[in-house]
Amino acid sequence: MGSSDLLLLLFVSLFCIIPATHQLQSYQIQVMFQLRKYLEYPKSMEVWDMYSKDICSSPLSPQLSIACQDNSVTELKIMGDKPAKVSDFDGFAIPNQTLSGGFSIDSFVTTLSRLTSLRVVSLVSLGIWGPLPDKIHRLYSVEFLDLSSNFLFGSIPPKISTMKRLQSLTLDVNFFNDTVPDWLDSLSNLTFLSLKGNRLKGPFPFSIRRIKTLSVLALSQNVISGKLPDLDSLINLNVLDLRENHLDSDLPVLPKALVTVLLSKNSFSGEIPQQFDELVQLQHLDLSFNFLQGTPPTALFSLPNISYLNLASNRLSGSLPHHLSCGTVLGFVDISTNRLTGGLPSCLGSSSDNKVVKFGGNCLSVDPQHQHQESYCTETQKKNRQSGSKDIGMLIAVIGGVVIVMILLGYCFLVLYRRYCLWGASQQHLLPKALPDNSASGFSSEVLANARFISQANKLGTQGLPACRLFSLEELKEATNNFDQSTFMGEGSMGKLYKGNLENGTFVAIRCLALFKRYSIRNLKLRLDLLSKIRHPHLVCLLGHCIDTGGQDDCNVHRVFLVYEYVPNGNLRTHLSEDSPEKGLKWSERLAVLIGVAKAVHFLHTGMIPGFFNNLLTANNILLDEHRIAKLSDYGLSIIMNEVEKIEAKGEGQKWQITKSHDDVYSFGFILLEALVGPSVSGKGEAFLLKEMASFGSQDGRRRIVEPIVLTTCSQESLSIVISITNKCISSESSRPSLEDVLWNLQYAAQVQDTTDGEQK
Repeated sequence: MGSSDLLLLLFVSLFCIIPATHQLQSYQIQVMFQLRKYLEYPKSMEVWDMYSKDICSSPLSPQLSIACQDNSVTELKIMGDKPAKVSDFDGFAIPNQTLSGGFSIDSFVTTLSRLTSLRVVSLVSLGIWGPLPDKIHRLYSVEFLDLSSNFLFGSIPPKISTMKRLQSLTLDVNFFNDTVPDWLDSLSNLTFLSLKGNRLKGPFPFSIRRIKTLSVLALSQNVISGKLPDLDSLINLNVLDLRENHLDSDLPVLPKALVTVLLSKNSFSGEIPQQFDELVQLQHLDLSFNFLQGTPPTALFSLPNISYLNLASNRLSGSLPHHLSCGTVLGFVDISTNRLTGGLPSCLGSSSDNKVVKFGGNCLSVDPQHQHQESYCTETQKKNRQSGSKDIGMLIAVIGGVVIVMILLGYCFLVLYRRYCLWGASQQHLLPKALPDNSASGFSSEVLANARFISQANKLGTQGLPACRLFSLEELKEATNNFDQSTFMGEGSMGKLYKGNLENGTFVAIRCLALFKRYSIRNLKLRLDLLSKIRHPHLVCLLGHCIDTGGQDDCNVHRVFLVYEYVPNGNLRTHLSEDSPEKGLKWSERLAVLIGVAKAVHFLHTGMIPGFFNNLLTANNILLDEHRIAKLSDYGLSIIMNEVEKIEAKGEGQKWQITKSHDDVYSFGFILLEALVGPSVSGKGEAFLLKEMASFGSQDGRRRIVEPIVLTTCSQESLSIVISITNKCISSESSRPSLEDVLWNLQYAAQVQDTTDGEQK
């Protein structure tokens, strides 16, 4: 082979490589722009419009930094203008600084995880809200993760423990409100851990002591309580910040490499350990606003590197020696508001002009204008000793009194429960007619408290819908001409359905259910109250209900009437059976319907606690309004039709027992399948359908089973995405995707289809 042949071969090889490189780069760019869309176009990311094909070359700024290597994004830092503040979060609504109610953190994290080469992720003050999903662990290459100053709540996901490369984890100023994780020692390379400014509670996790690599530990401004264990095993720890918690033990043994120790505003007690003399690297020590006693060790003032020493607002007593030695770099000392007596050591006196010293509020013999009389400090100490000798007796008396009171209260509660609650549950009453539904269920406060972060999102797109109310049976009979056959719309496993016309001219759909009287009216009302709180733009609105407990032939049955808004344009299955291009749903329209339903089901799972699962998902229950917007009907009926078991839990009372969300994912998979191959799928057995899914793998198979209107209006990439997620939905339970994954893939398929449609115009 000659040199010209070699050059030709080299040229051809390079030419073949270029498309793959370009394809990878284009995919990464597409993901980045999708992230920008999720973040609702922050100003700092506007610069990408000028570098849409090479965002790796975009200029760096404090608000935006991106680094690339081998055509992959390796570093992404975005600083937004929506900082989180505790005062802005009232506990019952999404603050104004967050992203809109339509934001899905699950979809956002799913998209972010497609950048598999990321090593640095910093997304600060962007208004990101919601519970941080477990799938954050898909960022397996990340070494530096910072999600500070957002509105993340709930638990810190346990799957973070699998991110073995993680060296720095920062989740400051969010609203995490569970305990501090006890699996942090699984992060064997962690050097920096900061969870400041959250609402983390419970004890300090002892497992942190096993993170030998840790150099910075910051858990300040939380509600961590109990004992702080010895931390001397953290031999590389330089910074310890536990300010503003509820720790109430003695001060522990600390590692000797510490440079900064911040333990102020806790409830530490006892004396300052002599071991602190060994902290020769220490520069900054703040023990203020605790309950420390005794005389402070004199060696604290002369540590070789100490520059800041704050012991203010404790119960320190005794006298500091006049010959006390101060370190050469000591520049700030605060011993104010204690019980110190005697003189002020010369190294802390006014003659020392190179340091700031605060000593007011003691009983020192200097500056009497800002000191108490010596008797104040000595009497206080005496009272403390006397009160200490009484504490044990007082504690025994208080405990005994509490036990007696609890026994009496328990007896009274039992008597009242038997007299009123059990008696009331055995009585059957007709509900009052046409009165506003103001009754509060036994779970109202718990449900609203747990669902408070979603309360504003519920209202999006539903502002014009009326509140749920009670209807009288007479109203419903009048609206349906006494349930005349002409108003009958159909019958299924959930009872008969009628079309009604209310007195004000509003058309409604009335579902009639027959329930055995194993429920008390109070129990049934509790369930209906929970169902009535649901509002979402892709759910058929429940306008009200009526319970009829008498007058029917079967005295063992309640008749329950659910009054829904009337959706005039039929169900999805009817529209899928239309073959003509004018009436049938095109692929982009089918995607819009499927996305709407997926959003509705996702909301049912997560929008309230407890979530609504097993929602009877079929194409017949998906209705389309006059604008072909999807609305899911007959949702949440499982909590009415099935017995709800009581689960005893300390301090929590009753909870709904819920079915797994996989049931809805599986059912939704068959809706996806029906959207692909048409309504004929509904009459086939599951085994036949699963066998047919294999045909999707080839072009000939697709042409054979996919509806013609789909094939002629879709892009192959968009179709492939939906086929893939459909196959996963109806696979074995262990490998089914989450509803969030399904929604993300459908939205991605719609985006790909929009791009194709735009190019064809």
